Amino acid sequence: MGTDSNFDRHQAAEAMRTAFDQLRGTFDRQVGQRMGRGDVRAAVLTLLLEEPMHGYEIIRQIEQRTHGRWKPSPGSVYPTLQMLADEGLVQVETEQDRKVYSLTPEATEEAEASAASAPWEGNAFDASGFGVVPKAAIDLAQAATQVYRSGTTSQQEQAAEVLGEARRKIYSILAQD
Repeated sequence: MGTDSNFDRHQAAEAMRTAFDQLRGTFDRQVGQRMGRGDVRAAVLTLLLEEPMHGYEIIRQIEQRTHGRWKPSPGSVYPTLQMLADEGLVQVETEQDRKVYSLTPEATEEAEASAASAPWEGNAFDASGFGVVPKAAIDLAQAATQVYRSGTTSQQEQAAEVLGEARRKIYSILAQD
């Protein structure tokens, strides 16, 4: 890093920016709007555990709790509600020309289990619109970019050591049971 020409330094900085943009795009796609069928079921059960709701209210609640990152379609929510009704887990009442869904007593145990794995719980979504790990990675990348742009050679070497150590620690997390 120390004897690079300005042109090479500019190229490296541009490559770094491009890589961070690609990283951000990758995380954005991974935390996108499509979720699995089990996620719809878990979300519906979790919401109905809190209070009875109509279908579009369920859709709005999911969208709000995922900070706009996931808005299931009526074509996934209503069939899920019908399936839950067929299984005897949900009952339907009509209030003011709307079908309002609520849990049956038999559904409580499954709904409580679903609440722990609701799509908006844990690290799937946060207020930034990214998951907590991708957001932390982007924040770290921005700090590394700042050191690269304005740090001394010694500071850049120290930052490279810290980044290498962080990478090793992250992989060690995956190696744990």
